[in-house]
Amino acid sequence: MKNHDIRFSIVVPLYNKGDEIARALNSILAQTYTDYEVVVVDDGSTDNGPEIVRRFSDERIRLVSQENGGASVARNRGIAEAAYEYISFLDADDEWKTHYLETVRNLILQYPEAGAFATAYEMVGTDKMVSIPKYKSIPEAPWEGYIPSYFKSALGVPPVWTSAVTIPKKVFDVVGGFPEGVVLGQDKEVWERVAMKFKIAFTNKIGATYYLDASNRSCNRNKAKERPRPFIEIGKAAIRNKELAESIIRDFKTYLAVCQMQRARVFLLHLGKPSEAREILSDTHPIEPKYVVEKYLLLVLTFTPTVMVRLLSQIKPRQWIKSTNI
Repeated sequence: MKNHDIRFSIVVPLYNKGDEIARALNSILAQTYTDYEVVVVDDGSTDNGPEIVRRFSDERIRLVSQENGGASVARNRGIAEAAYEYISFLDADDEWKTHYLETVRNLILQYPEAGAFATAYEMVGTDKMVSIPKYKSIPEAPWEGYIPSYFKSALGVPPVWTSAVTIPKKVFDVVGGFPEGVVLGQDKEVWERVAMKFKIAFTNKIGATYYLDASNRSCNRNKAKERPRPFIEIGKAAIRNKELAESIIRDFKTYLAVCQMQRARVFLLHLGKPSEAREILSDTHPIEPKYVVEKYLLLVLTFTPTVMVRLLSQIKPRQWIKSTNI
């Protein structure tokens, strides 16, 4: 593959991010690699975000407008509108380092069989402090290559994050797009489906900045709400139908069990629905001893009065009932 054959379509979903969208677009325009287009999908914004986008005169930027449908609908619209093969995503409240596309291009050249190309990222908290995530079961920097086991790594800080990943358009033809109607974790659903069928290339070089203090984040609005997890049923079907490579099956089963226990925790600790949590746990089959213990501790809690459960959840240390990012 020749360098000039690699072109990027950058999808930026926009919904009421007038305070941040200029920062995101400026970080794109500052890229050292310049063979790209930018598709900003205005998802029914009610603020001045779309007007700010229109002020950018660069012909590579185009604005597509639609009625509000959510982040997944906006990203899927961007994928459909994309002219080029490699789809990069940047949330309107985040930004890229100037070398991001250059770094991803090099990953594509080195690991062309990958189904996704991801870089490390930094996180800026509400206190403006910058933190660098440490990724589970991935060699420390400087390192790049195929993630040894995505499903093992994803039990820790997610190694793949929306504003630091690029996916070939043809991969979406295989795994489908972002799940519509899912309020939280839509992006993880995609990475999981990609990892079931493809290797993921990763570099420890930081390519993007994730702003945790950005306005109007859905994760801040929906922390305690029930959220669908289509991946769980997809994963169980894949195991039944023996669709997974032998090399990933053990880590996959562990990851799936942890996802199910996380869902049970939401029903138990946040929604006050112990019977629903018990039903989920009855169909959860962890392999590793520590997760077996956790499953049965959670099962005991489903038979415990709700008031007592809430009191127990406040006791520290509480790792055994702690919600995770999965």
